[in-house]
Amino acid sequence: MSASTPSATRPLPDSRTEADGSAVVRVLSYNIRSMRDDTDALARVISACAPDLVLVQEAPRFFRWRKKLARLAAASGQVVLTGGATASGPAVLCSLRATVERTEDVLLPLTPGLHRRGFATAVVRFGGARLGVVSCHLSLQKDERYEQAGLLLDCVAGLGTPYAVAGGDLNERPGGRAFTRIGEELRDCWATAPWGAEHTSTPADPHQRIDALFATPGIEILGCGVPIGHPGVTETDLRAATDHLPVLAALRIPAA
Repeated sequence: MSASTPSATRPLPDSRTEADGSAVVRVLSYNIRSMRDDTDALARVISACAPDLVLVQEAPRFFRWRKKLARLAAASGQVVLTGGATASGPAVLCSLRATVERTEDVLLPLTPGLHRRGFATAVVRFGGARLGVVSCHLSLQKDERYEQAGLLLDCVAGLGTPYAVAGGDLNERPGGRAFTRIGEELRDCWATAPWGAEHTSTPADPHQRIDALFATPGIEILGCGVPIGHPGVTETDLRAATDHLPVLAALRIPAA
């Protein structure tokens, strides 16, 4: 496992609130495979990234799922904001820096024979900055995935916030129909400001980018990528934590 861009060693900006009311916010997107792997390693990776928001995919959905997700949040310096089984997998965690306005879990139309999908959504504030948030995990089936990409854009627009971030496991590489559909309206954070490494699958052999973060116009993307080489994030923990690599971004959100 190695960084794929020269910017890998450039420090990612820390979270902070600016004098003008804007805020630098760290956002992490992570498929945690229902916490079936090394949960201690998973918590260490999340903690080392020091995120303000964690967009989770494949959160626990069955027996004692709330306790499992709460335990992970506590171990990684976060609290559970929304999602889990109620969103069919996606969830959002946040640091105590966030002021929460509202949350909503959205179940998507069910295609017979396929897994039920959903979105975990929230509206939060950091100082004078107001931000909509959507965590998603799109379908493995290409036609359904394309339709869900459109529903994701509708969901972002429906949050009613001046700025928003959306991300998750797209189950598709850049250039695919769903990925392209999202990127036509939202900015692909990695493509805009690459930092760290690019590929998110698999930890043992990173060769494709199927996880991504997107931001609405007006948000300044300070850096985005897989936090390989980030202080406290070890290759051993990344391999042990789950079957995806996380995507970390630093975003400057203007004051609302």
